Amino acid sequence: MDTANLTILYTSDVHGNALPILYGTNEPANRGLAKYATIVKKAKENNRNLLVLDNGDLIQGTPLMTHYVKQHRTKENPMIGIMNRIGIEASVIGNHEFNFGKEILRNAVSQSNFPWLSANTRRQANDEPYFGQPYYIKELDNGIRLAVIGVTTHYIPNWESPDHIEGISFQDAFTSLQYWVNQIRKTEKPDLLIVSYHGGIERDIETGEATEALTGENQGYQMCQEIDGIDVLLTGHQHRTLTGMINNVLVIQPGFNGQSYGEINIEFNKNQDKWHIQKKCANVHDLSGIPVDSEIMGYMRNLEDSTQQWLDQPIGYIEGDMTIQSPLQTRVSKHPFIEFIQRVQMAITDVDISVTSLLNNKSTGFGSEVTMRDVVSNYMYPNTLVVLELTGADILAALEKTASYFIINESGDIDVNPTFSQPKPQHYNYDMWEGIEYTIKVQNSIGSRIEYVRKDGEPIDLDRTYEVVLNNYRANGGGNYHMFKNKPIIKEVQQDTVELIRWYFENHPTVHATTTANFQVKK
Repeated sequence: MDTANLTILYTSDVHGNALPILYGTNEPANRGLAKYATIVKKAKENNRNLLVLDNGDLIQGTPLMTHYVKQHRTKENPMIGIMNRIGIEASVIGNHEFNFGKEILRNAVSQSNFPWLSANTRRQANDEPYFGQPYYIKELDNGIRLAVIGVTTHYIPNWESPDHIEGISFQDAFTSLQYWVNQIRKTEKPDLLIVSYHGGIERDIETGEATEALTGENQGYQMCQEIDGIDVLLTGHQHRTLTGMINNVLVIQPGFNGQSYGEINIEFNKNQDKWHIQKKCANVHDLSGIPVDSEIMGYMRNLEDSTQQWLDQPIGYIEGDMTIQSPLQTRVSKHPFIEFIQRVQMAITDVDISVTSLLNNKSTGFGSEVTMRDVVSNYMYPNTLVVLELTGADILAALEKTASYFIINESGDIDVNPTFSQPKPQHYNYDMWEGIEYTIKVQNSIGSRIEYVRKDGEPIDLDRTYEVVLNNYRANGGGNYHMFKNKPIIKEVQQDTVELIRWYFENHPTVHATTTANFQVKK
């Protein structure tokens, strides 16, 4: 009996991590495509039956990529240049691919020596695939036929700036995949059907219990349970590390930021002139102890040097203390760094109510001298600003939503609701407001925690409208803030917040660290 083996290597949610470095501190780190390239090259030397894929969220996420877009966008996209040199065979469109706008994404796709897959991302005008092809076929030397279908979470319109996705229809990922699996099984007759889904697992693999609100953002469990014909489901988007089986479908998710990669091994045997899957297994490997690839390091040298020079530029100074010692405490009581971000947002838009977040738990705030490295380390997303017209009722609903961030833990202390940290950290979905006064009482039930909301000393009028500045992600309803969706837009600021912070320091070279205690979180 003939036998054969296939190895699949894949990355997901690399987020611009080309090099093994933490840009906030310049410390070395076990991450990045320069290390992963070493893995792939060795695998290609030892294994003829190899498939190398990426699962999306590739081109955004580090200061390197922010600097590329701002200063070097006419050159080859470095993440594409690296993947071309690694020799991946296909990638999937992720939600963060759209963050820098259509031009950057179109250029990235056109520079790629590999196809970008997304069966459910279509042109609104004619329903054709927006990125060229929904699936990829590969036939091995021994005749084994592989099919890879790419699908993208269709939740993107809830997050992305409308002009970045104009003319694109994001069809339901589950429904689209169901169609394409049936179609490919009939027409292509693959021996192995792989789904590469830039989306995640919405239920516990073992118990089937929901692990998040079933919004449709992540549909991996449903795909495995209800679509016949899937052999392997590659997932991402949630930044989790997992492997397992759902309804005899092998599932895997390989982490994020280029810290690890997925390896899938398939054993086949041949019976009556047809290949059959005998065994399939998956593992996630980190990059500890893996040397960098010299070709990739050489390719990146000039852009990396330029990025480091940009990051080290001093742009302003702080009088007082704007450093962050405790992320939780920064969210419980007003912090000077949060007030500074609010001040920037209100200054550029000339409104007096502002909403912002502490974007992750690694933010350190600002020291006495502020460089671009400090700015991009604290504000790592290319968000723009939107001024919405909201009613007082909308504001109250948003405050109740943000108040669900807290719980009272077993020790009787205020703590973080686990739904904001598991299965994926979402601390950026807790908002703090400026220009109003409010109180959150955590021991009250979710939905009834806002005890006090005033504007200029008067109770907020639920029927009156107010102009509020917030980032584009939140303005589009991101984080399930549905009360913001489709509200009148008063103003849009197209520069991202990193540039706005630089602008503010140009006009205010020295900023005083101050706080206005306009909100309170109490037991």
